[in-house]
Amino acid sequence: MEKIAIIGCGLIGQGWAAVFAQAGFAVALYDAAPNAAKAALDAMDQRIADLAEFDLIDPADAPAILSRFSVAKSLADALEETVYVQENGPERVEVKRSLTTEIDALAAPDVPIGSSTSGISASRYCEEIPGRHRCLVVHPINPPHLIPAVEIVPTPWTDAIVTKRVEEIMTQARRETIVLSREIDGFVVNRLQGALLEEAFRLVGDGIVSAKDLDKAICEGLGLRWSFMGPMKTIHLNAPGGVADYVARYGQMYRGFGVAPADAPDWADVVDRSLGAEMERLIPLQDLPDAQATRDRTLMALLRHKARSQSNL
Repeated sequence: MEKIAIIGCGLIGQGWAAVFAQAGFAVALYDAAPNAAKAALDAMDQRIADLAEFDLIDPADAPAILSRFSVAKSLADALEETVYVQENGPERVEVKRSLTTEIDALAAPDVPIGSSTSGISASRYCEEIPGRHRCLVVHPINPPHLIPAVEIVPTPWTDAIVTKRVEEIMTQARRETIVLSREIDGFVVNRLQGALLEEAFRLVGDGIVSAKDLDKAICEGLGLRWSFMGPMKTIHLNAPGGVADYVARYGQMYRGFGVAPADAPDWADVVDRSLGAEMERLIPLQDLPDAQATRDRTLMALLRHKARSQSNL
């Protein structure tokens, strides 16, 4: 078994550990806080049992998965013969810098060092580290063992081979990778969430809608489609001529809401530059009717599942 080191064993570290053990990796747990790694190991019994209860793993596989965890006696022990390091330290630049410097000094050359940070670009803490070429952000969505999306964010000096190797490891661990071409504060997922939250707070704060009803707009509205197709595919399927047609019909309406910042790009320009061609490669216009039918059947299956789940509460 290839070995992965989990450095920092809070809830995020524990989620990552479950991800890698399911994929067949040996997982070494280390935390500088006394007994934290042992507590994380003890928590794995329940995490793996929960996954089996909901048919996310075969119950017969649970003992083998649990056997892949170990508690490292030291940071050096955790990093010995590892192929990848997932760092889950506190969200403070100085802590990231200190911890990553230690890891870099102990891990074998070119072993990737990924950080679970939610918003700190790796270049802010690793620029002066000798092994900065192997440092990057590998941002999970909480809880990591349940949500497949993972953002991979290289620094300006991260080696392309390192980025590719991390993507391969994440794919092996059955994660859905989102690879950014360059650093940007907040990455992609939190920037999207932040934009939606800004408007949500405005609508609730101005008394336009209650928090309860605002949440319905997502969980009983937009979120149903977004759960399996995302916003770009959604609008591509929402007009007869695809995304270009959608923007031509509704782009100015959205701009008229006054929500977009002053420097927001013109949607039509984005369509012309790249988005239109990309979406038509993914779903050619002649295939839109079939894709719309598939969307509708998926929505029906999702609604049936929600109805059955709610009836059991």
